[in-house]
Amino acid sequence: MQRELTQPGPLLSPAGELAQVGWARQPLLDCNLEAARFYALRALQRFRIKRWDYYAVFTPRRFFSATIADLGYAGNIFVYTVDFQTRELHEEGLVVPLSKGIVLPRNSTEGDSLFEGSGVRLEFQVRDGNRRVLVSWPKFHDGRGIEADITLAAPPGYESMTIVIPIGKRRFYYNRKINCLPASGSLRYGDVRESLDPVTCIGSLDWGRGVWEYRSFWNWASASGFLPDGRTVGLNLGCGFGDLSAATENALILANRIHKLDKVHFGYVSGDYMKPWRFTDNEGRLDLTFTPFLERTARTNLGIIFSEVHQMFGRYNGRAVADDGEEIAIADLIGFAEEHHARW
Repeated sequence: MQRELTQPGPLLSPAGELAQVGWARQPLLDCNLEAARFYALRALQRFRIKRWDYYAVFTPRRFFSATIADLGYAGNIFVYTVDFQTRELHEEGLVVPLSKGIVLPRNSTEGDSLFEGSGVRLEFQVRDGNRRVLVSWPKFHDGRGIEADITLAAPPGYESMTIVIPIGKRRFYYNRKINCLPASGSLRYGDVRESLDPVTCIGSLDWGRGVWEYRSFWNWASASGFLPDGRTVGLNLGCGFGDLSAATENALILANRIHKLDKVHFGYVSGDYMKPWRFTDNEGRLDLTFTPFLERTARTNLGIIFSEVHQMFGRYNGRAVADDGEEIAIADLIGFAEEHHARW
């Protein structure tokens, strides 16, 4: 069963409990994290609340991603890029003690995200139905440098995959994924400059807020692209943490409309991530093979704080069925799929 939320309201009740649980096509709930009540000493709560904005952009040549994250006790700033032709992958990040200098908005619908320090500046703006991603990292990759000024078109009517789920008795996850955002602007990496055309370039946002268990695990798969008839097509699939009895985050996104899927099985070999992955659902609406061509491994080990992600870039092939029964052929859709373990 999947419970669709249709009424606006607060995320948390005055008692600190989730006011509603389920999924929604739009971000209906006010993210009132100040109402959280999972520690007796409320001053300690800020160190357990996680907040992030993760942007991803696909061009015909490249994948580009930029993130501002506040993990409570530390901030995490990272940028990475993949060249589809040469298979070059480069990533750099900063750990910011106590998240000093990080600004993240209350909700996903308005406000700006910002970090500036150590010669790095990231700013994510929300203006008039557009999202602007500004990145300046002059010393990226031994002084090659990376700069971005990318606008993602996101009018208010765009549907997005939003979920609100409990994690154990006192914790929760509020997440919004927006796929298939036409991208324009510019990107420079070293001597390579790209002008982004929204006919061929597309982006997405992973906006997350919540409180996890100390030991966490999840799978996530995502893609955004174009069908031969010009419509946009996207995938958002996930499993792992939390109580998914009321809602999963699984969806086909077709022409900016959510086509909700129920349960999806991630069929892959943990530890041998370059083998093809298989994605099938419990209703016969999804059958995809994901063939990786590149592995990104990001590992952080600070003792009690640990994170390891294996993010595979590859191509999706197969079929998906829309709500009205239309069968969508997925052919060589570039995206990613990942396995993530964390102690945080």
